[in-house]
Amino acid sequence: MKKLVLTAFALTTAVGVFAQGTVIFNNRLDNTSHVYGGGASSVRGNAANDTPAGSTSYTGLPLIGANGLLGTFGASTTFAQLLAANGANQAESSLLPAAGITTFRTGAAAGNIAQVTATLAGVPADAATATLQMVAWDNSSGLYPTWTQASVAWLAGLINAGRSATFNLDKIGGQANPAPTLVGLTSFNITLVPEPTSFALAGLGAAALLIFRRRK
Repeated sequence: MKKLVLTAFALTTAVGVFAQGTVIFNNRLDNTSHVYGGGASSVRGNAANDTPAGSTSYTGLPLIGANGLLGTFGASTTFAQLLAANGANQAESSLLPAAGITTFRTGAAAGNIAQVTATLAGVPADAATATLQMVAWDNSSGLYPTWTQASVAWLAGLINAGRSATFNLDKIGGQANPAPTLVGLTSFNITLVPEPTSFALAGLGAAALLIFRRRK
């Protein structure tokens, strides 16, 4: 009996050590943002219809899902995911894809995602603060079901994709904290042309891979 109790305690402790933080992945709760499609360049920031309201213009860019479920910028063919790293103000290059990929809604909820609970890789349960970023991309081809695949295709000019500005979120969900909503997330668009920082990050990744190969 004593061995069973000790085993159960050990398993519980292990779960606590390796448990990852959670957040409510929904851009329509508390603070409201939207995702738009198209444009000649990346746009980030809240518009007048967001909460809190901002001054960023998305004139001429359709909300994701505004034209239905299918095709480019369709609600069911545009995917969204969170990236995260433990701690505040972490570099974009350090953010890891979270578990919990979702799609978009239509009608009055166009530009908003279908809610899921996201589990943040590398962020402990009940972490004090994490750096987050939302990404979205066109998967109408069915070839890019994850951001890891989609980001490569985006940099190659094959698909529309985009990333929000990074933001800090406190009291990450776990055993003590309920999963928080995405306070601090702002609107953005997905476009065929990546912002310059994306190419810089890709260059850093390629350089790191080259150094690793040489050391081996």
